[in-house]
Amino acid sequence: MMKTIEISEPSPGVRVITLSRPDAANALNTAMGEELLALWGALAQDPAVRVAVLTGAGRFFCAGADLKERDGMSDEAWSTQHVMFEAMIRAQLACPFPIIAAVNGAAMGGGCEMALACDFAWAAAGARLGLPEVGLGIIPGLGGTQYVVRAAGERRAAELLMSGLPIDAAQALEFGLVNRVIAADELMPQVLERAHVIAGKAPLSVKALKKVVRGGAELPLAAAMELELTEYNRLFTTADRREGVAAFNQKRTAVFKGA
Repeated sequence: MMKTIEISEPSPGVRVITLSRPDAANALNTAMGEELLALWGALAQDPAVRVAVLTGAGRFFCAGADLKERDGMSDEAWSTQHVMFEAMIRAQLACPFPIIAAVNGAAMGGGCEMALACDFAWAAAGARLGLPEVGLGIIPGLGGTQYVVRAAGERRAAELLMSGLPIDAAQALEFGLVNRVIAADELMPQVLERAHVIAGKAPLSVKALKKVVRGGAELPLAAAMELELTEYNRLFTTADRREGVAAFNQKRTAVFKGA
């Protein structure tokens, strides 16, 4: 039983992870970090999970680290907590299945970083995203600087990070931080529909695409194409490839088993 997170399975293969501290704007405290670390590790080992959705309960996605918990925290305790948060975000990044952020409200600091660490994000029209750490005497420490540079470019990232000011969903879309902006009441239905579509595809192919997209972005083109071919050559010998081609020719829905 978890105290800060809710998990549901709205359709086969789809897991919804809801940050659930609505009275504290879903702020990331030690308990939530520990629960997310354990959860991502467990889900990564579960072959039944084909796609996950990360969202927040109530009006907020996540307000970032819980500053009330951190008030008066010693340097040693701060460091210990942050090392655990680092392990948490690495566990999220290591999940072999795609993770979609459904940014239902404000995503600030570490909350913004968790959203950006997802494979892609859709946002409610009223959502805001920001990395305000510069106003606290620190900088983002869960990859935020690098996610923003890679998505928005160096000059936009510099302004966003150095001002610490939040941006609205429309500007986040322009910057490439989110893929789509949707009316708040339609956000989860539409995200779940997209998750359902992905969950219905060949799971080995989806996992390979995540590996190639993430890994290839860090490589020179020639090396990235070799990575792509390595995955391609592994996949065409699978039972799912044979099932996919057979289903296409028989005009039926493919039943993929991840083999």
